Amino acid sequence: MVTEIDRDELKQKLDHPKKFVLGEALPADDLHRLHLPGAINIPADRVRSQASELLPKEAEIIVYCSGPACHASDDAARELTEMGYSNVRRYVGGKQDWVEAELPVVRNNKPRVAA
Repeated sequence: MVTEIDRDELKQKLDHPKKFVLGEALPADDLHRLHLPGAINIPADRVRSQASELLPKEAEIIVYCSGPACHASDDAARELTEMGYSNVRRYVGGKQDWVEAELPVVRNNKPRVAA
């Protein structure tokens, strides 16, 4: 079962890191432009091929995409649960909500993605 996480709870988790993985479910080009701090790239259409390399089964996995109208995080979360990941959460607000709240983001040219 996938549960949702809101901006405040996600910010608290990022401020006081525990064992969780934050994954952006959009293509790598989107991650290069702007992503939430600490996020790795795990595009929704590549979850099956990349999850076992990037995501420990026992970890809390939080996925997000561009915003409420985007379904990539929903697709990634569903795929992860089908693969046996039991602690999957979805940040529905995504980048849009995060940026509108003027929270820190990372802008770079190098992806954090598995080859």
